[in-house]
Amino acid sequence: MNREEALSIVKQQMHEKRYIHTVGVMETAIELARLYGVDEKKAETAAIFHDYAKCRAIPEMEEIIKREALPKDLLHYNKELWHAPVGAYLVEKEVGITDPEILQAITYHTSGHEKMTMLDKVIYVADYIEPGRKFPGVEEARKLAYKDINQALLFALKRTIQFLMEKDQTIYPLTFQTYNAVIKEEINK
Repeated sequence: MNREEALSIVKQQMHEKRYIHTVGVMETAIELARLYGVDEKKAETAAIFHDYAKCRAIPEMEEIIKREALPKDLLHYNKELWHAPVGAYLVEKEVGITDPEILQAITYHTSGHEKMTMLDKVIYVADYIEPGRKFPGVEEARKLAYKDINQALLFALKRTIQFLMEKDQTIYPLTFQTYNAVIKEEINK
């Protein structure tokens, strides 16, 4: 499937603002993939489909989580997390993408996980820093992303955890586990 076909598929799944975000994530992911020696086609594909389920109805995503082999503990955390694993499931079922590396990057682009591959990191960070993002600290995150992907990832994780704590929201355990794993990776460099 070429880029235009993939973009055409996702455009039907989302509103215009989300589509513009998706294109920004794709462009950023390709740049980061090139910089860090990641397969650019896989980064492009994962980025294009990372928010495939973002605009799906909450009851539909809830039903998929309950019915399929997805982590049931998701149901006890912020619904903003749901679109990532549900999206990977739907991308496989509806679009026919079966590459496990691409599906994993989509699955964990909101929470992270303990054994993040470079592709996982590229998609997570690209989603955080794409050109349409406007929030305090995003410029610092962008600079870090092009110097050291782990530092950019840690920056994003810290900010996400801090934001959720300030809002008195629960934090998905994988996010803490990701933070701890990246810290350990940095210590062992």
